Amino acid sequence: MNAFPHLDPLLHSQLRLAVMSLLISMESAEFTFIKEKTSATAGNLSVQLDKLFTAKYIDIKKAFKGKKPVTTCQITKKGIEAFDAYVNALKGYID
Repeated sequence: MNAFPHLDPLLHSQLRLAVMSLLISMESAEFTFIKEKTSATAGNLSVQLDKLFTAKYIDIKKAFKGKKPVTTCQITKKGIEAFDAYVNALKGYID
């Protein structure tokens, strides 16, 4: 029997975990803000956001500010639960 708690492989990625860590404390965040905070490339961030969206951990809204496209991300209830479970699993490794 495995004595170590399960770590969600989706959240075990450095960039996806960074995104979730940002979103857990914010109502929402724009793509450009997340890109700046994580130092990710636009292409890599886009791929990782899509994985979180597919898992229903985040919602993604696309809109326009004037003529400029704006992508906004928001963590979902399922995402909050997954993040909390991940953090608790990490605590299990420490204790």
